[in-house]
Amino acid sequence: MTDFRSERMPSPEGHGNAAGRWRQAWDAYSRTVNRAMPPAAKTQAANLASRLVEDQIGFWLMWQLEGGFKGLQRMGMSRSAIYRRVTAFRRRWGVHPDDFSLPGVTIDVEAYLRGRDSLAVDPAVEVTPA
Repeated sequence: MTDFRSERMPSPEGHGNAAGRWRQAWDAYSRTVNRAMPPAAKTQAANLASRLVEDQIGFWLMWQLEGGFKGLQRMGMSRSAIYRRVTAFRRRWGVHPDDFSLPGVTIDVEAYLRGRDSLAVDPAVEVTPA
């Protein structure tokens, strides 16, 4: 059996040939799609991205205010929904929501807990969408 440990590659990618070819193909694909994509589709894509970021920041905020995983479960989120959201959050922001901080945002959990009951929604009141 041959031992290749003495002939180490520059990185786990080897010389990067496959990664380079993939990057070139992806860049060509992206240029083609961007040229062919109508402006309305670009707007829709931007709107979707914006909604996804809003959803993730809202999830992060509730994670902080409600005390993490168990707090979100107390609110009624299922385990699988929480795991999915944590995974999506980590993919987008690169860290777990427990370790994330948003520059310029300070969270006062004590004030939230003191005022939380006044935020309770009356189920008898019907809300009409805007």
